[in-house]
Amino acid sequence: MNLRRWLTPGIGVKRWLAVVFLGELALALAGAFALRQVYREVEVTGPVQAVIYLVTLQFLPYWARAVVLVAAGLALFLYGSYRVVRTLLGPFRESADEPLVDLVYRKRLLARGPRVVAIGGGTGLSVLLRGLKERTANLTAIVSIADDGGSTGRLRDQLGIPAVGDIRNCLVALAETEPAMGELLQYRFGRDDGGLAGHAVGNLLISAMNAIDGDFEEAVRKMNRVLAVRGRVVPASPQPVTLHARLRDGSEVEGQSRIMRMRGIDRVWLEPGDARAARDAIAAIAEADLVVLGPGSLFTSVLAVVLIPQLREAIQAAPGVRVYAANVATQAGETEGMDLADHVEALLAHLGPDMVDVVLANNRLEGQVHDAEGGEPVRLRWPPAARRGPALVLDDMVDPANPHHHDPALLAGALVRVLEREGLRARRRAGARTA
Repeated sequence: MNLRRWLTPGIGVKRWLAVVFLGELALALAGAFALRQVYREVEVTGPVQAVIYLVTLQFLPYWARAVVLVAAGLALFLYGSYRVVRTLLGPFRESADEPLVDLVYRKRLLARGPRVVAIGGGTGLSVLLRGLKERTANLTAIVSIADDGGSTGRLRDQLGIPAVGDIRNCLVALAETEPAMGELLQYRFGRDDGGLAGHAVGNLLISAMNAIDGDFEEAVRKMNRVLAVRGRVVPASPQPVTLHARLRDGSEVEGQSRIMRMRGIDRVWLEPGDARAARDAIAAIAEADLVVLGPGSLFTSVLAVVLIPQLREAIQAAPGVRVYAANVATQAGETEGMDLADHVEALLAHLGPDMVDVVLANNRLEGQVHDAEGGEPVRLRWPPAARRGPALVLDDMVDPANPHHHDPALLAGALVRVLEREGLRARRRAGARTA
């Protein structure tokens, strides 16, 4: 029982211990005055007098009585308070291996973290969320719903719902009990399972919740609560959208699963073009200290979200720092051969010149990408052709064990440092907009 740990700054216990102590002190003083009055008015003799003599420590000097009572009272107060807190919070412990005081401290610390919105889809967004959830609980993931392949595509065609695959991955990434929850939600039925073959359990759960509520936004809200995720996952839109692309040779391609394999993408757009954004997504962007675009597939994940008109407008008006987290490696087909400036130019060509404040890129390029992945490190050509581009911040963020992806902790740390440096500038910019 680490009583000293309970008094650590930031845990939020000391102030209430002081209130309880003052209340008990007042009660003790009232009891002392009452006993004193009774002792004066009532003559006590015999064994009762002896008991009172011992209980009130009259055989000790006054200073010694004070020391004994203070020590005993403080010990009983602290031990009793600790046992009360342990009893009340015990059922909420996630793991018997984690001390209760550490659990409470972590929860309190995360609750005071910055308000962060992460936008995108696919593996990149899940990696980012795993890092950010260790920094803050005020985290909103706005997830692409344009996927049309695999289990997600089949459910989308059969049920007429937005794509759920990236939503499932983000729920897994933010789950408090991630390994166990991940095994369940990511489990896919095999070929011998009939009509369920190829479906992920998480996709079916989200689809079932949507069937119960008849409201896709509310279904995802309930999945957040059911899975007790840290932060929340929000669909970019409550209605299905289809991603389209025009290549540099003038040909057009329809569908996210086909576009991601294409080289030479010139332009992408969504159908319907006036798709409505999720209400929770717009509200989160308006309140965020930090808005992060990516990492993730540039055309089929990041732009597939921010091309929704209401989301693009919300990002443009966002008071927080807006960061584009560039991929550490190119992707075969979609961004093959593109360097950092090419990525940023493509992003700003679709969104406008003032949509990003900072570009965060990896600066450790040597020996990171396996040939089998079909990509290469994103070369650091800078600046882009735009006359006034965003600020560039370089940091070491690559995962040594998986050189095509960011390391979650390194990426989250780099973003927090960007927020600390750019936060004041963003507040000034927001003040100028409202002036």
